[in-house]
Amino acid sequence: MKRVNLRFRSDIRAASEVFMQVLELMFSPRFIVLTLCIAVTALLVCGAIYDPEDIVLFAIPIAIFGSLSVLGIHDLLQKSHAVLRNYPISAHIRFLLEEIRPEMRQYFFESEKDGKPFSRDTRAVVYQRAKMVLDKRPFGTQEDVYAEGYEWMNHSVAPKPPADEHFRVTVGGPDCSKPYSASVFNISAMSFGALSPNAVRALNAGAKKGNFAHDTGEGGVSPYHRENGGDLIWEIGSGYFGCRNPDGTFNPDLFAKIASDDQIKMIELKVSQGAKPGHGGVLPAAKVSEEISRIRGVPMGEDCISPAYHRAFATPLEMMQFIGDMRRLSGGKPVGFKLCIGHRWEFLAICKAMVKTGIYPDFIVVDGNEGGTGAAPAEFMDHIGMPMREGINFVHNALIGINARDRIRIGAAGKIATGFDVARAMALGADWCNSARGFMFALGCIQSLSCHTDRCPTGVTTQDPTRNRALVVPDKTTRVYNYHRATLHALAELIAASGLSHPQEIQPIHFSRRISATDVLSFARLYPELRPGELLDGHLDSPRFHAWAFAQAESFAPLPAAQPSPAVVAAAAAQ
Repeated sequence: MKRVNLRFRSDIRAASEVFMQVLELMFSPRFIVLTLCIAVTALLVCGAIYDPEDIVLFAIPIAIFGSLSVLGIHDLLQKSHAVLRNYPISAHIRFLLEEIRPEMRQYFFESEKDGKPFSRDTRAVVYQRAKMVLDKRPFGTQEDVYAEGYEWMNHSVAPKPPADEHFRVTVGGPDCSKPYSASVFNISAMSFGALSPNAVRALNAGAKKGNFAHDTGEGGVSPYHRENGGDLIWEIGSGYFGCRNPDGTFNPDLFAKIASDDQIKMIELKVSQGAKPGHGGVLPAAKVSEEISRIRGVPMGEDCISPAYHRAFATPLEMMQFIGDMRRLSGGKPVGFKLCIGHRWEFLAICKAMVKTGIYPDFIVVDGNEGGTGAAPAEFMDHIGMPMREGINFVHNALIGINARDRIRIGAAGKIATGFDVARAMALGADWCNSARGFMFALGCIQSLSCHTDRCPTGVTTQDPTRNRALVVPDKTTRVYNYHRATLHALAELIAASGLSHPQEIQPIHFSRRISATDVLSFARLYPELRPGELLDGHLDSPRFHAWAFAQAESFAPLPAAQPSPAVVAAAAAQ
């Protein structure tokens, strides 16, 4: 009997300890919100029972605090979020703040110059020019002109009157029978599917009105691209959307049929893109609608795959042959390719293939790793691929080195939004520039960074019809047109201030960069040019092009026996 009493007392003591622990937790700061919600709910229920005539007055508070109590109990029991188990109800505030953090930062804490990827100042310039409102700035520059990396364009003491703003460049080499007169500023590659139908409509209508080109992106030529008749650059990626066989291989007959359309002015083979070079893409089967299936030529119910590599060619020689075939099948239209520079020897291998086959592209678009409107893995977006400026200058010099620069035009893509951006790219070797995000801003994009979620707040990058209806095509068409015209006007004023008549006259000597607090170098010093034919004549001085020695036209792989010493590699890397 005594033993039973001892056990009973022990149980009572243990239960009281548990009760005290629970009581202590209930009134600890971590759980006090849940405790108060339960207590208030209980008091309200008691009040409603005590005074049933006024139950209507109690109903709403009971629903509110009762729902919070249920939420808090759920938080305690769920196992996915440790912070919710420790801070029931109140921890949801953290998730709310995390959700609105980008907006809070953008609207309240971000300075005019430090926003990413585009600063508030740059976005404001695009918005103002698209709306044709005052785009001037008061009280001097906000740039730190003595900071390392600051760049400027040198003006002339004998400036010229601004020239005709409709700057154009003819694209098409000796093998092209249908050259195209392109604006020096065009819409970069963005596919239907990534963009909403209304966004594609407005971009193409603006391009039609302003007489500039609209790159389709690799998602195929959609009805929305054709609707308003603007000039198209048809981009063909590794998925060959719109010109593929059922097994995903290239279909030359289907390609020829689509390429014959007069609205399509140029053909662009996408080898890689700046946001994720060397990385393929997958549109999950659930997102392959009947419309996308029809446009891209892919079956419904299956993942729509863009491989990381092309199946139509495997070597530089085969790539040049493929480009020659596309030019022939298109009826002689300009055909080129787009890439982000990676291994230098691979692009130099392509150059050797040009020389060996005598087949040259009509243009090359150089994308930088700072480019890209689509979603990409963080590692690829931040750390893979050569930046645009170095890429442009490398391609420009490589073509000089094989005596092909006069027959191949170079386009530049990568964070281009203003007239200064265009002028700087052209000083480094570009003949024209493409902009994707600049034209997205003209459509109303607010850089919410939600492109990949299908919840774009402005209807630009969503397939949700209830969201993309917010983008009114006639209004945004005018803004796309205005932005293009105003950017070319700004470019014309820059050119005139430098004593020039056309952007193609811009040279590296016209730009300078501060490399330290006391040292400034011109682009001519920072980006030295090769001599014409220097890669072919064997007297190569530039360490940036030592990879020429182990590039081969027969393969994208380097020649192991010809690879330079570690010292030479280090010298090249330093460039």
